[in-house]
Amino acid sequence: MAGAGYLVIALFFGLAGGVVARLRGNSFLIWFLIAAIVPVIGLIAAIQQRSDMDEERRACPGCGRIVAVHDALCTRCGTELEFPQDAGEIIPAPLATR
Repeated sequence: MAGAGYLVIALFFGLAGGVVARLRGNSFLIWFLIAAIVPVIGLIAAIQQRSDMDEERRACPGCGRIVAVHDALCTRCGTELEFPQDAGEIIPAPLATR
């Protein structure tokens, strides 16, 4: 019976971790699994995880796709991207997510 109690706790912590991560723009499934396997620590980690929506972005010079500043390759066209030296190339994160 003690195992059933742990499963219920793990399920609820997993759901909480997944929902928090999804609201921050991260993967629900990955954070559900992390928070369910190590309930308290996983939920705290999901809360502390950076939001993907807060990242600065830039346009790929090859195809024009908007990618994160730290990306080394464009996932659409495969162009190798250099870190922008000019601040004018960087697109700031939306104000609504700050």
